[in-house]
Amino acid sequence: MAQYELLLPKMGESVAEATVIKWVKQVGDAIDLDDTVLEIATDKVDSEVPSPVAGKLVKQLFAADEVAQVGDVIAIIETGDGDNVKTEEAGAPNPIIEEKPEIIPGLEQLPVEKAATQSDFASSERFYSPLVKSIASQENISIEELDAIKGSGSDGRLNKDDLLNYISGKNGGQPVATQTPLTAPVQPVTEPKTTSTSAPVASKTATTSVSGGDEIIEMDRMRKLIADHMVMSKTTSPHVTSFVEADVTNMVLWRNKVKNSFEKRENEKITFTPIFVEAVAKAIKDFPMINVSVNGTQIIKKRDINIGMAAALPSGNLIVPVIKNADQLNLVGLTKAVNDLAARARVSKLKPDETQGGTFTLTNVGSFGNVMGTPIINQPQVAILAVGAIKKKPAVLETEHGDVIAIRHMMFLSLSYDHRVVDGSLGGMFVRRVADYLENWDLNREI
Repeated sequence: MAQYELLLPKMGESVAEATVIKWVKQVGDAIDLDDTVLEIATDKVDSEVPSPVAGKLVKQLFAADEVAQVGDVIAIIETGDGDNVKTEEAGAPNPIIEEKPEIIPGLEQLPVEKAATQSDFASSERFYSPLVKSIASQENISIEELDAIKGSGSDGRLNKDDLLNYISGKNGGQPVATQTPLTAPVQPVTEPKTTSTSAPVASKTATTSVSGGDEIIEMDRMRKLIADHMVMSKTTSPHVTSFVEADVTNMVLWRNKVKNSFEKRENEKITFTPIFVEAVAKAIKDFPMINVSVNGTQIIKKRDINIGMAAALPSGNLIVPVIKNADQLNLVGLTKAVNDLAARARVSKLKPDETQGGTFTLTNVGSFGNVMGTPIINQPQVAILAVGAIKKKPAVLETEHGDVIAIRHMMFLSLSYDHRVVDGSLGGMFVRRVADYLENWDLNREI
């Protein structure tokens, strides 16, 4: 009987690893061609790994919640063909060993001090994921120091938790368990400074329930990823938010006029989201320096306009599918792309590449009844636009016969941007231009 090595497949240009969620097939189970063997998670996207052969599962090489690298052998399937061990691609190189991990523009904020550089990582015999590299660079950890840290992953691989625990111990001096207890005397307010361990102790012990009636809920995998990403964004970019109120009456009236005929013709519902995406894409063309990322002291100006749209999942988490080359799609194409991505996001059917490569993000806080918001930038981007709820309000209109008060459909737009590279003038002009495109909507536009 031959044995077939099932490899973790490549799931996207910038995806180097995946977490095993659960094994659908257990050792001893029969497997048909294209049967799902296990479920994996890459960043925020869950995927299934099918079997390209029929046989019987004889070995699982990774347990649930363990991280595997692209190209790793994750399972052994016994088949009836020959006597030799087979793999998915005979002679295919392991991308972890023979290829350098892809350098994602803007992912790493490289300090100019002693932090490890890309050339240092390339010269190291040890593999480091892009996230580990980013954290090491931000914390000014040299490649020699990084190589000396013991890893808990497969074959001693250093993962994010290993590095964060090392940094915590390095900065705090002692493990949290040995810190001063909550009942320790409080330092007087006249004390010139507190010890480095006092702040972590307060934040750590404050989460413990003392009433007995509180419920402790462990974060799920996606919430942990979101939490890490949001903290990283706030520590990376100085956030500034600009607001504009827009009169979108013409846009609302036009959409109400065409929505029924559009649905009959295209078998698709037209929402406001593709209209917002179109306005953002036009404004980016007018102000291309909003479509950039930062790499140390370098500003990387993006050629493509790839707009991510934040979508709420039934679990309460958020995911950001990306509309690639949004400026090249007409309103019908944008509508179909928005509806397709949103529908598949809700049932966890997105492909890994469909959440990668975004250059700007749009989030609709109005869908929750909020009139405005101050969103956190989706790194490595430098700006994110929030659109609020559309409300009927009295507004002053200028006419040739004088000013009048009328009932109008009004909406707030708020743009959060990275003040390292986007100044108030650029941020303010950009969000104003988006509002102009929405306000000047043609009531007679054909679609």
